Amino acid sequence: MQLGQWYPWVKALHVAFMVTWFAGLFYLPRLFIYHAEASDSISLQRFQVMERRLYAMMTLGATVTIILGLLLLWINPGLLMIFWFRLKLLLLAGLIVFHLRCRNWMNRLKGEFSPENTRWLRFFNEIPVIFLLGIITLAILKPA
Repeated sequence: MQLGQWYPWVKALHVAFMVTWFAGLFYLPRLFIYHAEASDSISLQRFQVMERRLYAMMTLGATVTIILGLLLLWINPGLLMIFWFRLKLLLLAGLIVFHLRCRNWMNRLKGEFSPENTRWLRFFNEIPVIFLLGIITLAILKPA
């Protein structure tokens, strides 16, 4: 079996792990809001545990997504010459920055930091939608 024949399988797994990653990216900022609004120590501890576990799961999803994406590029390096794909990589870089900002928020909330209001976190919670729509639109439509 030639390497190119594995491409659809690798792509399917790439998408499946991307879904895992995005599940975490959608829910973790919502946990930050609940965490910031909690006041009792039991709830604060519970949110820290939930955030840590979810971050680990979404980091695993991100890692496997990126590894499989690199494998797809190795099989089909011509993608790097296509504009829509380069734009998709730019969105991916932004998504990685967002992922790391989630880690930053976890550390801030763990350190007894509590924002005065959750307005920014509520906005932060919506950012992954922009990345998801952009990445999927580019991957499906493949604009010239």
